[in-house]
Amino acid sequence: MTPHDHGAEAPPAGLAVRPADPAAARVWDVATTVNDPEIPVLSVADLGILRDARVEDGRAVVVITPTYSGCPAMGTITEDLERALHAAGWADVRVDLVLQPAWTTDWMTPEGRAKLEEYGIAPPTGRAAAGPVRLGLAVKCPRCHSLNTREMTRFGSTACKALHVCNECLEPFDYFKVH
Repeated sequence: MTPHDHGAEAPPAGLAVRPADPAAARVWDVATTVNDPEIPVLSVADLGILRDARVEDGRAVVVITPTYSGCPAMGTITEDLERALHAAGWADVRVDLVLQPAWTTDWMTPEGRAKLEEYGIAPPTGRAAAGPVRLGLAVKCPRCHSLNTREMTRFGSTACKALHVCNECLEPFDYFKVH
């Protein structure tokens, strides 16, 4: 069973997958142990920013895509990936940041979405638009699961989240925006 077998919908186009090549898969597996510094319950794979892993002339190469082009966590993530790969025995490591195609919340794994909710952040609802923009009517409270919520501000603790409040349990919560 793959991480993407849990959802009812087919995986979105562009979703990165673990390489079949054993050496590249080893690099991938080490990279998946690195967590996002802003949301430490999510690995870079859960978040969908881990795009590729391979071995080139004995060098471990990891490709990541930031959630935003100016994401302040990229430096820390790059250092954490390099540190994890060196600790796993790779003497020569390179981390490439790619901006194209742009990251989308569609690349988050179902496990990542579940971890977000368990952590108290409402996961993104729906899929990023490729054409007409879908109207989101409600965000489910990650604590009491009520749909009776409202947005307090479009920007939460980080640029990729909005701050909401639940009108039932009265708890404020972050919502990871769809993009």
